[in-house]
Amino acid sequence: MSSSNCGIVAIAIFIIVIILGAGHAVTGARVGAMMIRQPSSSLAHMFREAPAFWNGPECAADDGRVDIAMTLDANYLRGTMAAVLSILQHTACPESMVFHFLTTDADDRGLAAALRASFPSLDLRVYRFDPSRVRDRISRSVRQELDQPLNYARVYLADTLPADVRRVTYLDSDVVVVDDIRALASVDLAGHVLAAPEYCHANFSSYFTDAFWSHLELNGTFRGRRRPCCYFNTGVMVMDVVKWRAGGYTRRVEEWMAVQKRRRIYHLGSLPPFLLVFAGHIRAVDHRWNQHGLGGDNVEGRCRGLHPGPISLLHWSGKGKPWLRLDARRPCSVDYLWAPYDLYRYSSPVIEEW
Repeated sequence: MSSSNCGIVAIAIFIIVIILGAGHAVTGARVGAMMIRQPSSSLAHMFREAPAFWNGPECAADDGRVDIAMTLDANYLRGTMAAVLSILQHTACPESMVFHFLTTDADDRGLAAALRASFPSLDLRVYRFDPSRVRDRISRSVRQELDQPLNYARVYLADTLPADVRRVTYLDSDVVVVDDIRALASVDLAGHVLAAPEYCHANFSSYFTDAFWSHLELNGTFRGRRRPCCYFNTGVMVMDVVKWRAGGYTRRVEEWMAVQKRRRIYHLGSLPPFLLVFAGHIRAVDHRWNQHGLGGDNVEGRCRGLHPGPISLLHWSGKGKPWLRLDARRPCSVDYLWAPYDLYRYSSPVIEEW
């Protein structure tokens, strides 16, 4: 082929690539001896199918069920896929996992279908979370993502899950689990409603405003608690669903959200009302179960390293998400620990020999 013809073919390929990227009706076009393929726009085809996982001989036949709750959102679907894969890959009893997903989309926009396509054997249950239930209770925070209704779905877990779910492990979508999740899910709650890693050296006061700390009646809520100024991250929690319902904890969290609307007493979305209700009242578990903050700070999302000590769960809380940084070719070193669980297919047009 002459150099002029090569140039014409190159231009034709460039134009077709643009056309294929602009619309989804065409999935492929032939140019000379080459075929340009555009992956399907269907969510179910955007992710690879995961390997099948089966229970080991030590798994209980009847009473070994583990209930895991997560939210289901198009912006975080890639993270959700990685989280599910990591859980199944590292537990001895993958068939004993039951996944409960809360979504604000009435038809879930194919999100559940995508999960089922990647995990055909997954015990997956989807629940509609009505965003109007919480929208008027939300106050602006430092990041827009924290103000989305689905970020508050964890407050309503006990009201949403069926009666046969008595204990649930809630996980954010930006985690990967590198240990057997059963060790966390089966933690002795010792009569508490929640269990989570607890951090007592953080700047606890920074979560609340001067208006809160200057109001004796409001900040008095922390007086008399066992460890009143210990922070915990709500992205990894084990919840006694029965005790939550019996204690009316949804209403208690909502009451603090109502105070926030009137006085602005805290920052950072759904975390502070949990702290107001539960700080000093949770069952503390080992820090290995939430290596959080890997997404960097909430303003600039700068890279952060791992905390010292053993690791069972990695959590990219903060502004930076590993899939976005990897795609932008500006990853942090910890993002390479997330990459092996990524099921996302390469989405650019692929040129193949025909």
